[in-house]
Amino acid sequence: MTAIEQTEARPRGTRLPRRARRNQLLGAAQEVFVAQGYHAAAMDDIAERAGVSKPVLYQHFPGKLELYLALLDQHCDALLQAVRTALASTTENKQRVAATMEAYFAYVEEEGGAFRLVFESDLTNEPAVRERVDRVSLQCAEAICEVIAEDTGLSRDESMLLAVGLGGVSQVVARYWLSSESAVPRDTAVQLLTSLAWRGIAGFPLHGSEGGH
Repeated sequence: MTAIEQTEARPRGTRLPRRARRNQLLGAAQEVFVAQGYHAAAMDDIAERAGVSKPVLYQHFPGKLELYLALLDQHCDALLQAVRTALASTTENKQRVAATMEAYFAYVEEEGGAFRLVFESDLTNEPAVRERVDRVSLQCAEAICEVIAEDTGLSRDESMLLAVGLGGVSQVVARYWLSSESAVPRDTAVQLLTSLAWRGIAGFPLHGSEGGH
């Protein structure tokens, strides 16, 4: 059961173990922050959505920013894990590209709209938020960079540029696909973007092959 499902399933006043209560509060906070943005959201709204009193909410999170950062940490970690899992899912490079694209599309389409906290936050002027968003983008790029550098023999700096481009294109196109309510099915969108990216990356010979770096 997800945190949001826990929120919907628990009536007001139900006593929960501390970890379960924290997850429930995070689920309620996600719904409110995604719907209203950070600045318009109020702790009253989150407590009401969770079916708890404000004192219970403050027992777990001392303020709205701390709650937002806990939620952001959770979903940044989920994105990074999805990208790493995609890269490790195969040793065939075109399929790695496809799996990485699919990871971004799946993350963006995930129920609850958590990607908006990472990619479309209205709080990026807050240093703690900006640091987390920049860090997960860098970590995803580094994971992609390792594979590119290993397979092509390009320098780390060159590989990192390609990795940042691949990750950036993936999340921007995935968000556009979702927000535009495109008639293109997700599988087809992933295939199209994979073809575009692969035509570029495939131009770099495999490391150790004839004519390679």
